[in-house]
Amino acid sequence: MRRVLTGNPAAPGMALGRVRLEQPARFSIDNTPLPDAEVEAEVARLEGAFTLAREDMAELRRKLHGALAREVGEFIDAHAQLLDDPELIASLRAMIRKGHYRASAALKAQRDRLVAVFDDMDDPYLRSRGEDVGHVIARVQSALARQTSSEEKKLATRVGEILVTESVAPGELAHLSSHGILAVVAGSGSSYSHSAILARSLHLPMLVNVERVLEDLRDGDLALVDGVRGEVVVHPAAQDLAQYRTWQRDSLREGQRLAQLAGAETYTRDGHKLRLFANAERPEDIERARGLGVAGIGLYRTEFLFLAHDGLPSEDDQFAAYRDVVLGAGGLPVTLRTLDLGADKADGSGLVMASEPNPALGVRGVRLSLRQLDVFVTQLRAILRASCYGPVRILVPMVTDAAELVEVRRLVEACARDLRTAGHEIPDQFEIGAMVEVPAAALNVRALLEVADFLAIGSNDLTQYVLAADRNNDQLGTLYQPAHPAVLRLLAWVIGRARIARKPVCLCGEIAGDPTFAAVLIALGLEDFSMLPDRILAQRDALSRCDRGALRALAPRLLRAPDHATIVKLLEGAQSGK
Repeated sequence: MRRVLTGNPAAPGMALGRVRLEQPARFSIDNTPLPDAEVEAEVARLEGAFTLAREDMAELRRKLHGALAREVGEFIDAHAQLLDDPELIASLRAMIRKGHYRASAALKAQRDRLVAVFDDMDDPYLRSRGEDVGHVIARVQSALARQTSSEEKKLATRVGEILVTESVAPGELAHLSSHGILAVVAGSGSSYSHSAILARSLHLPMLVNVERVLEDLRDGDLALVDGVRGEVVVHPAAQDLAQYRTWQRDSLREGQRLAQLAGAETYTRDGHKLRLFANAERPEDIERARGLGVAGIGLYRTEFLFLAHDGLPSEDDQFAAYRDVVLGAGGLPVTLRTLDLGADKADGSGLVMASEPNPALGVRGVRLSLRQLDVFVTQLRAILRASCYGPVRILVPMVTDAAELVEVRRLVEACARDLRTAGHEIPDQFEIGAMVEVPAAALNVRALLEVADFLAIGSNDLTQYVLAADRNNDQLGTLYQPAHPAVLRLLAWVIGRARIARKPVCLCGEIAGDPTFAAVLIALGLEDFSMLPDRILAQRDALSRCDRGALRALAPRLLRAPDHATIVKLLEGAQSGK
């Protein structure tokens, strides 16, 4: 019988396929006591499963490139650390040897115990790490099951299916998408989690927070996922299938229409010119962005050179990479962001960093650069050497205080003097900008503008810091809202102060390329947007439909709105012409 389940849209699109449930209960847990004679063999099975799980993670890491590596890499690294945790493995061995647990039962008991420990923690960031434990144990359980089953039933090998799960890790999502999964329906999650962002990059329809989805669906159910309206239609009727076929035809036509916008300039409906930049991390991104008619590279992430290099990259290594980036831009301005790594992402980078209880609020970005000056100076010298090949701007992440930018400028000028003395041709002037992602930087932006040549707003981090809501914590999915009144007021304040100071301000976060945010960002006065290349055409189209004059007139009402729901209603009214 046809029925409809609802959830929150996380990635647009539609998909029709068979349901495949993924839940811990799919693993066969044998709770019968283990005979003495089988103890050591069971320990060996457990260790073999850990080895197989590590190999799975390593293989996935090798396959990831570009945007996938950016979104997934930190999670793979965190999971790999858990797989190598000696205390975890030792405790599981003890449960088998002393408690006569079978390996699957020991894994489940240990998972339940650890998740309960994380759930009891006061810190929401640490509490959310319990999900990582669950994902890692599930991976080992899967490896254990593959050792004993003659018929592989790995979900990733199945084609043409809708993944239905409580939650999905980015690493798993990247793997599944390459093996035919058509869409994802999750019982929990946030529309702004790494998994959701990755799903949008993969053009994989996704819904989150679908209540009782694991209880209400069965393996093999035919389901139609609508990632725009936030619906899962189970056992769709003829009219649903007709709607799906219409969507397929419309989607093809829409893609052809958007393709005609490549290379065009961006104007609002009432003729106000805007500038679209691209976020990039590899030469292919820059080549594609140029073909779409961007105004420049608004954010080039340099940390991936560190993560991909065996040890710390030398000055010459970095110079060659940055030079190729600048040449690839063909004269368009390139904004190179200096190293943006913290303790949670530094593994494999060659950096020596102490572990931190809360890396999101720790030594990262410019805080790290100013503590490891040898690394920072090497990077600055490489950037300055590359700047003679085309226009380059230096962007400093995680700025909290204007004094940090003053110190960076002093170091840049010292590096430039040394390079000129050594015979290098270095431009006379450098544009140095600050990322506005720490609330203190936003609130004290006037002081920052006195020493910065430009600003780039990192809305992803700014939102989670303002709301104290980790966007990857499924329990906080409804709280993490970039359109929250507090976030919008800060954005308006930063954009307004930059305009008064006559200094450029660009928004580089996820919402810059989200067509549903086009109207609100125009209302707040934003003129420069930076996004992934695959968002350029859709956002250019959305911005061209905005009446800037009417939206700017709406801004005072938006900024007085008491809650997110009121903001949504105001924007819907403006977009519908009411």
